[in-house]
Amino acid sequence: MTVDLDWENLGFGYLKLPERYISYYKNGEWDNGQMTQDATLHISESSPALHYGQQAFEGLKAYRTKAGDIQLFRPDQNAERLQKTADRLLMPQVPTEKFIEACKAVVKANAEYVPPYGTGATLYLRPLLIGVGDSISVKPAEEYIFTVFAMPVGNYFKGGLTPTNFIVAEDFDRAAPYGTGAAKVGGNYAASLLPGDKAHIAGFSDVIYLDPATHTKIEEVGSANFFGISRDNEFVTPLSPSILPSVTKYSLLYLAEERLGLKAVEGDVPIADLDRFTEAGACGTAAVISPIGGIQFKDRLHVFYSETEVGPITRRLYDELVGIQFGDIVAPKGWITKVE
Repeated sequence: MTVDLDWENLGFGYLKLPERYISYYKNGEWDNGQMTQDATLHISESSPALHYGQQAFEGLKAYRTKAGDIQLFRPDQNAERLQKTADRLLMPQVPTEKFIEACKAVVKANAEYVPPYGTGATLYLRPLLIGVGDSISVKPAEEYIFTVFAMPVGNYFKGGLTPTNFIVAEDFDRAAPYGTGAAKVGGNYAASLLPGDKAHIAGFSDVIYLDPATHTKIEEVGSANFFGISRDNEFVTPLSPSILPSVTKYSLLYLAEERLGLKAVEGDVPIADLDRFTEAGACGTAAVISPIGGIQFKDRLHVFYSETEVGPITRRLYDELVGIQFGDIVAPKGWITKVE
């Protein structure tokens, strides 16, 4: 049974659901965690998360299959990424089992908000890890909160699987070389707000960031990872220590090679070599795949396959990935976790 919502026109926004999970870290260990209906976090005004950015988050989705079952897509990978981010910020790791069980508990408690199969909508989960407690010095917190909440969502980019144009940010960097670019921390996203706003005002969907050291190579889209399909049937995506390792990107790298027969390449993507690509896109948990019609760089709009039509390989990748997520296509071993 599901609640009565306009599932096909949800958009990507917050909706307060009845239940969420919360766990506290004190005296060097996590408690058992519990479900709560309280959507407000009660923290000290001196919490390091507020002053020094000691916080991290994740994003993953729950999908309803044609048979009515509910499943998660590779939650162990999100748990591992949160652990790596925690290490970078000197925060305690959330054990993988605890992470997955928390996500499953939130989905199960809010099962009526998991969108029906066929609507294209999903239940988006937001795990959050923050440093709290009474501490005003620039040092790691002694107490932490791990919480998971959820909301049904539609497409992150308007239009769904429809090509849109992006613009290269020539005057902004997403993250510093050897900084926190590979960690999923709020500061990286705060830094992207101004260039993203400028891009939207100029009529673009988002920003393409170049490598912060030389400004010659594509690194990441403002809220997703970049990929291109080359004329030689390669699935190409950037590799850099300041790129967030997207679960979706690495899933697509595998599927491109194992299911579509493409050569999967992770390496440098010079901005001067856009002509090598016949298709391009942005990928991530929220975006899934957003086809890139063209990239504006300096005074030229470089168009890939089309500004209005999705390229054939991009569509095949999308259909394969989404088919796995919704249970219509057999998944590689270990990719699906059932919520029972």
